Amino acid sequence: MSKTILITGASTGIGRLTAIYFAEKGWNVAATMRTTEKGKDLLRYPTLKVFALDVLQESSIRQAVHDTISAFGGIDVLFNNAGYALVGAFEAMSAEQIQKQFDTNVFGVMNVTRAVLPHFRAKRGGTIINTTSMGGLITFPLYSVYHATKWALEGFMESLQYELRPFQIKVKNIEPGAIKTDFDQAIDYVSTPDYESYTHTAHRNMLDTYKTAPTGEVVAEKVWQAAQDGSYRLRYPVGGVAPVLLFMRWLLPLGGFRKMVRSQVEKGIKM
Repeated sequence: MSKTILITGASTGIGRLTAIYFAEKGWNVAATMRTTEKGKDLLRYPTLKVFALDVLQESSIRQAVHDTISAFGGIDVLFNNAGYALVGAFEAMSAEQIQKQFDTNVFGVMNVTRAVLPHFRAKRGGTIINTTSMGGLITFPLYSVYHATKWALEGFMESLQYELRPFQIKVKNIEPGAIKTDFDQAIDYVSTPDYESYTHTAHRNMLDTYKTAPTGEVVAEKVWQAAQDGSYRLRYPVGGVAPVLLFMRWLLPLGGFRKMVRSQVEKGIKM
């Protein structure tokens, strides 16, 4: 019997590529997104269905979970992928922007996870996979609020795995570095004239890392590995520099690591 994965944020980027990857492997795929029109072309895959799901609306989440179970008979893997990045000078960010960042990247994941857990508990098994980030364990300039959400998600999932293990429910975090998808085009950048001499150059240097980054297919492959390996392994770094940077953060004292980051991100900035 084919297994089933439910993916949030499947209209673009990593979510879309993962939906295609699993469908081509013969899995049942519930590709969920806020606007289902964006997923019409995905229906060319016979084992893939598109459902509306807004991670901030619990009624929408419940309906998508119900529709997925009705269509495929159950859910084996939940892939919490929906998210975006608010980037720039913290002082320039409004309370509404910060709330939206946490709502999407943290509370949205919690909402969908909570909706799927009763099904996983009843079947005594299931896997929760999350797109976190290497930025859930290390930090870079301008990403303070984004990092706060990803660190929160890493801590939440690291703790959650303990209480779910008695039900044979696995928790796994995919931790990409820079990945060449349309994610970099969806970054919400904010600044003010007082910060612009720093933020403009630092932001440009960060975006430059996407030019030589691997494509989103490497993340889809890593999600496949996490879904298939049968282990209780928690963290899966992926992308050209992510494993190296995470190792360097473990190896170096904080001051040394911070100096290394500044040497790259602050190139061209006069202090």
